[in-house]
Amino acid sequence: QVQLVESGGGLVQAGDSLRLSCAASGRTFSDYRMGWFRQAPAKEREFVATISRSGVFTNYGDSVQGRFTISRDNVQNTVYLQMSSLKPEDTGIYYCAATGRTGISTRAVEYDYWGQGTQVTVST
Repeated sequence: QVQLVESGGGLVQAGDSLRLSCAASGRTFSDYRMGWFRQAPAKEREFVATISRSGVFTNYGDSVQGRFTISRDNVQNTVYLQMSSLKPEDTGIYYCAATGRTGISTRAVEYDYWGQGTQVTVST
C-alpha cells in the first residue's frame, strides 16, 4: 500500500501561482510513477501531469502545458505541482496518484493509489 497526502490548495486570484505537495509513505517512492489529476464539479477527473520514477520525464495535459510544472523529490518522498498563471477554469479538487506501471500513464484508471485531494479555487 502507498499512502498519499496532498497539501497546498487554497483560494487564489487569477494570474497567481500556487504549489501543491503530495507526501507519500508506505512503499519505495521511487518505484512509482506519479501523477496529478483534477476534478471540477459535475466534470470527469482530468489528467494534469505525470512524472517518471526518476523524475527525468514529464508529460502534461493540454490545458496546463506551459503553466504547470511537476517535479519530485525521491529523498523526501514528495511530488510537487507548481501552478502558475492560474485561471478560473483551473478550479477543482487536485489529486495525486501513484502507479507501478511502466511507460506514460495519463488515464486515471491506470493509477493504483490516490490521495484524498486538495481544493484549489481560482477567482476572477
